[in-house]
Amino acid sequence: MPDAIILHYTGLVTGAAALEHLCTAASQVSAHYLIDEHGELFQLVPELRRAWHAGIGVWAGDRDMNTVSIGIEIANLGHIGGLPPYPPEQIETVIALCQDISARWKIAPARILAHSDLAPDRKIDPGEHFPWAHLAKAGVGHFVAPCAVEDGSRLERDASGLEVEALQAMLARYGYGINVTGVYDAKTESTITAFQRHFRPARVDGIADPSTIATLRKLIDALPAS
Repeated sequence: MPDAIILHYTGLVTGAAALEHLCTAASQVSAHYLIDEHGELFQLVPELRRAWHAGIGVWAGDRDMNTVSIGIEIANLGHIGGLPPYPPEQIETVIALCQDISARWKIAPARILAHSDLAPDRKIDPGEHFPWAHLAKAGVGHFVAPCAVEDGSRLERDASGLEVEALQAMLARYGYGINVTGVYDAKTESTITAFQRHFRPARVDGIADPSTIATLRKLIDALPAS
C-alpha cells in the first residue's frame, strides 16, 4: 500500500508532450498522475500498481520508493526553462489530489516529498519555486516558515567534526538518506541543497548557514510525536 506521495516536474515544454512521454514504453518512466499546465488531471497508472517515477533514492531508510509511493508529475519546464511559475489552477489541482490521496491512504504530511528529497545527487525537481508554503496552508505536506537568512558561522564542503555529525544526524532524523560521518562531503552538500530547495528556498547553495540549520531544527521539532 502507498504511504508516500512524490511530486515531480516534467521538464518538458507542454503537458501534452509530457503525456506522450509518460505513455511511451521506450521512455522507461511512468507516474500515477499528470497535471497539465491548465490544471487538467490525468490518471496514468492505478494507485496500487508500481510506477517508475522515483528511480534510485532513499527516504527514511526505504530504498524502494517506487513501491511505496504515488508519483505526481506536474507539467513545468523547470530549471532548463528558468523555473517558470506554476499556474494557480495547476496548484489547486495538486492540492486537491494530494488531499484526496492522503485521506484515502492515511499518508502523513511529512511523507509528501519532493523528488529531490529522495535523490539529492541526481534530482532537482520540483524546484525551489514550487509553492510548498501554499500547499501547507491547505494542509498538504509538512512545512514550517523558514528562518530568515542571516550572516553567521556556517558549515560547508570539507568541514568536519561534531557540528557536522549533528547536522547529518538531524538530516537523517528527518528522513534524508545520509550517513553520519562527521565530514561535510559531496553527499552532505547535495543533501543540504535538496533541503534548501524544499524548506529554505531563499538561498540554495548547499551551505549549512544559521538559517538552514535553524529551519531544520524547527522542522524536526514540528514533527508529531512518535
